[in-house]
Amino acid sequence: MKGIRIRKRIFTAAMTAIFMVNLFAVNAYAAGDVAGAVTNTWTSAKTQIKSVVDNVVFPVIDVVLAILLFVKIGTAYLDYRKHGQLEWTPIAIIFGCLLFTLTAPLYIWTIVNI
Repeated sequence: MKGIRIRKRIFTAAMTAIFMVNLFAVNAYAAGDVAGAVTNTWTSAKTQIKSVVDNVVFPVIDVVLAILLFVKIGTAYLDYRKHGQLEWTPIAIIFGCLLFTLTAPLYIWTIVNI
């Protein structure tokens, strides 16, 4: 008797779930040019993307690289005091990356063609 009640409740819950899914499901039809829709979306969002990348992404990368550069210079100095030799390669690479990201907003949009 108790097993029948549990089965009825499970069946009722399953039927309710199926009914609710069918009730609230939205049919999506691709009735048109999908490439045109994507192009229109890109065209409208292009200025916002450029603004976010120029004002948020590049400055965050610049700050991270600047902190990394100063930390690397500090550890190189400590290594120089300890071992008597200075390793310039990682400092030069980080500095080059920092220069690249600092100047990237000036020319990156002509490369990306926005």
